[in-house]
Amino acid sequence: MNKYELVIYWSDEDKAFLVEVPELPGCMADGSTYQEAVSNAETVIAEWIATAEELGRPIPTPRGRLLYT
Repeated sequence: MNKYELVIYWSDEDKAFLVEVPELPGCMADGSTYQEAVSNAETVIAEWIATAEELGRPIPTPRGRLLYT
């Protein structure tokens, strides 16, 4: 189960929902529907973690809700 924060928004330019995972640098996904974008993000998160493990890089612990000011 994914416990990383997802930032989801509609992009008029891309005509798609975009998902950013702030705790995993460079981890993003998209989809033509909200559900597809979230599903794609879950796949990309798993791939991001697998790649980090293969390269011996640290994997951030999910912090939960992030606060922005």
